[in-house]
Formats: sequence, structure tokens, C-alpha cells
Amino acid sequence: MTTSLPSTSTTAISAQAAQVLRTLALDEELKWRIPEDPVMGPLARKVARRFVAGETLTDALDRAKRILADGHRVNVEYMGESCRDQQRAAAEADVFLDAARLLPPGCSISLDLSHIGLAVDEELALANATRIAQATAETGREMIISAEGSDRTDAVLALHRALCERFDHVGITVQARLHRTAEDLRALLALPGRIRLVKGAFLEPEDIAYPREAPALSAAYVDYAEQLADSGHLCSFATHDWDLIHRIDHHLGGTGHETAPWEFETLLGLGPDRLDAMAERGHPTREYVVFGTEWWLYVCNRLAEDPQRLLQALVDAAAS
Repeated sequence: MTTSLPSTSTTAISAQAAQVLRTLALDEELKWRIPEDPVMGPLARKVARRFVAGETLTDALDRAKRILADGHRVNVEYMGESCRDQQRAAAEADVFLDAARLLPPGCSISLDLSHIGLAVDEELALANATRIAQATAETGREMIISAEGSDRTDAVLALHRALCERFDHVGITVQARLHRTAEDLRALLALPGRIRLVKGAFLEPEDIAYPREAPALSAAYVDYAEQLADSGHLCSFATHDWDLIHRIDHHLGGTGHETAPWEFETLLGLGPDRLDAMAERGHPTREYVVFGTEWWLYVCNRLAEDPQRLLQALVDAAAS
């Protein structure tokens, strides 16, 4: 029995579908309309259940405890971005304070700076981020700043540098897709806090970022991962790509230990087999758990990363 390769037309359609989903993920209006729609909302929630722990902190706590029991660390993010109201940004920051207080040991906290004020004012974002950094420091957990679109990268990195002047546990996420990352990474290696390496899921022009399907992206990811591994800096290799995982594992010597400065990380619902395999080799592992009501944009990006997930989404939406 032979297996045929995908046709050029199928590949093109898959790429177009991913582009559409990433465009939808940029539509801030849809993140409110879809969940509240009486027809689309219930169907979309069925799809979201595969990738999202739930809409409340309690949901995230329950999922985190199960992951910890399986031997993996947890990274928890309260979803939300592009908050454009000052009072709401402060209220959203309070949810992260609750998470810092209630999450069990072994859980770090991630956040978008635009969720807590960056889309309003950089000083507001810094004030709210400082509150969260203080709370996470007091409870002995890492705080990781998530990646956003390239139009916000300068502001995100500037706020991270400001936080690093006061705290040594605040990490940052970098995207291998962005051409600027080669230079950014050199500067970040001089700062404390974990560096979380991702491919990058945002819709970006090719003069700024590698296409998701480009071999150059995989080469860049491996290059950055090897730099991080060789530096001894705290880092996370956040990917579901088996080839990349195996190549990084090989570079690390095929084995790890509990106190290693690196981690292998996957998103909830997308890579438990990867985590189990790396844990068996002794590597520290972590699963990324998201919760909240603003799940629509996040789900669009997850579906866009792999056209096969669109088929799974149809199955999930039709499930009882």
C-alpha cells in the first residue's frame, strides 16, 4: 500500500485556510461576538475545549493539579489581549494576583502585556506587571511575558527590561519566526529570567518573519535552541514539532536531569505524548494551560498552525 503526498492544490488550500484563520484571530470584535452568538457560541465552545482548560481560574487549577500529578510542570495563562480600558486592565491584573496566590507549586504564570494595559499606556502596563511580578516573587513562581504581534515587540521587550531591573524571575517569550530575534536573543541572554522559545503564530509579512512552512524557520528555531542550551540560561523549548524536539534532545545528549536549566513545553491538548517522551529521558517538561472567556482568538491560532486540526474541529463541534 502506498501513501500519496498531498497535492499542490491541497497544500495551497491548507495555506489559504491557515491565513484566513490568522486573519480572524486579529479581529478583536469577533472575540466577543462568537462566544456570545446563540448558534456559533455553543459550537465554538466544543472546539475550544480541546485547547482551553475552561473559563475560570478554578478550571485552570483543576487541570494544573492533574498535569502536576502526571509529573509535568505547568504554565498558566489567563487569556486576554488588547484590553483598551484602564480600569478593566487593572481588574484583569487582579486575576493574575489570585492565580499567583492559589496555584500550587510547580506552576508559573504567563500573560500578555496588552491584557494588563499595554494597549492603553506603557506606564499602566508596567505598573500592573510590577504588581504581578511582586506577587509571583512572593509565592516563589516564575512569571513569563508572552509574545505578541511584531508591532508590539519593542514595547514588550522594553517593559521586560524594566522589570528585570527589579526582579530576576520574570521571563520573556521570543518568536523564532521574527528576523529580529537573532539580535534580540543576544541582548536577552544578558538578562535574568527564563527565555521561552516559540515558532510564532501571528500573521506577519515576510519581510519581518519567516513563513510558517519555510525550512528556514525550522533552521532558525534549532539555531536559537542550541544557543540557549549552550548558554546555560533558563529556557523553554516550546514546540510540538517532533523533528525539532528530537534535534534539540540530540543536541542535549539525549538525557536531562531535574535541575537542568531547560524545559520542553507543549500547549494543552497538543503534545502530551511529546512531554511524556521527554520526561522519560529525564528532561524537565511543562504544559501550557490557558483559561478565560476570551478564547476565540487563541483557538483560531491553534487551528491555523495545522490544517488537520480543522478536521478535528469539525468532529469536536458535532460531538454531543
